[in-house]
Amino acid sequence: MQQLHRNSLIGAALALSLFFVLYATSGAVRPSHAWKWMDIVTEGGTAVIAGVWFLYALSSRSRGLAMRLIAGGLCAIMLGSWAACLDEFFAVDKREMWGSWREALVPLGMLVLTIGMYYWRQEQLRLSGHLQKGERLFRDHRVFERITQLADASYLRTQMRLEQERHPGVDCALVLLDINSFHLIQREHGHREGDRVLQAVGHMLLLNLRNDDLLCRYADDRFAVLMPGVPREDAAVAARHLCFMVGQMRHHANDKRIIRLSLRHACSLADGVPEVVLAELSRSVETPPLVSATAAA
Repeated sequence: MQQLHRNSLIGAALALSLFFVLYATSGAVRPSHAWKWMDIVTEGGTAVIAGVWFLYALSSRSRGLAMRLIAGGLCAIMLGSWAACLDEFFAVDKREMWGSWREALVPLGMLVLTIGMYYWRQEQLRLSGHLQKGERLFRDHRVFERITQLADASYLRTQMRLEQERHPGVDCALVLLDINSFHLIQREHGHREGDRVLQAVGHMLLLNLRNDDLLCRYADDRFAVLMPGVPREDAAVAARHLCFMVGQMRHHANDKRIIRLSLRHACSLADGVPEVVLAELSRSVETPPLVSATAAA
């Protein structure tokens, strides 16, 4: 991972070296009896610890706003503490330079680090929400469908029956979503690319569902969403939103072409025999538009 941050590492090393050269050339060496060991240990130790955290941050995360802010804040703290430590060995006239801006590095680094931690927290909250949407599957310790890692049709039918038993008389909507012209994608790009499309669509759908919704791969290019406590009208609105979000995707195939995706949908209440309800929904989405799914990059 540090290969991704080579410029940051080089920049930090150059800054440390530059500080040493500037202090050595601009100041006089203090005699050893004038050294304040407590300040040297605390300030030097802070620089070392901030440097270690800086390396840990670079080695544990990829590029991004939160990463840049966290690493930048730690680097500023490291440089400020390093400069304060050097100040114990070299007597520099504070009126010429250094004084005010060098001392501002540590609080500035703390501020930048705090902002970075805020954005990191926001990222973690989004990831936690994403994982919670699959909580029902984890809780049941079931095997995921191989390609999309979603539940399969048999699990969907089981959950439909459980919802009817646990909450009789309460609306529970079922949405069926089908990828338009998926057979053309497989024909033009191959089945492996088709699998990547299924995974990408599954991720997009999952990100736009409630925590209580259950997303399954029903069959081939068809997904099903079970929405407990949702009436049919609201499910239709949600289905249109899901179709819109997938329609905004630009899936980049391995051959550098862009695959433009779209969905069609059908909605119903999951208040009947699961096999019958699913069969009726399947018939409602069976006529795909015959258009090419690929556009040149």
